[in-house]
Amino acid sequence: MVTAIVLIDAQVDEIPEVAHAVSAINEVSQVYSVTGDVDLIALVRTPTHENLAKIIPGQIAKVPGVKAVKTYLAFQEFSTKDLDVAFDLGLN
Repeated sequence: MVTAIVLIDAQVDEIPEVAHAVSAINEVSQVYSVTGDVDLIALVRTPTHENLAKIIPGQIAKVPGVKAVKTYLAFQEFSTKDLDVAFDLGLN
């Protein structure tokens, strides 16, 4: 599974509508409104890299109110459970 983190700049008065429209895209697992340089962050999960070209520029970037997108691809996923196991020294 390929995971992409998509930073979205949106028209200020359309942020909630953009968030709802992006979250309705099947491959988008989560959308967060955030502080900082961007308005929204979306997590996209899809089986192949080729699908990203259909989803990000083909759907997310075309949502009315989206001004720009910037995409990062995840190499590896870490969870608290994974990190606990990785750093467990067995000192109980």
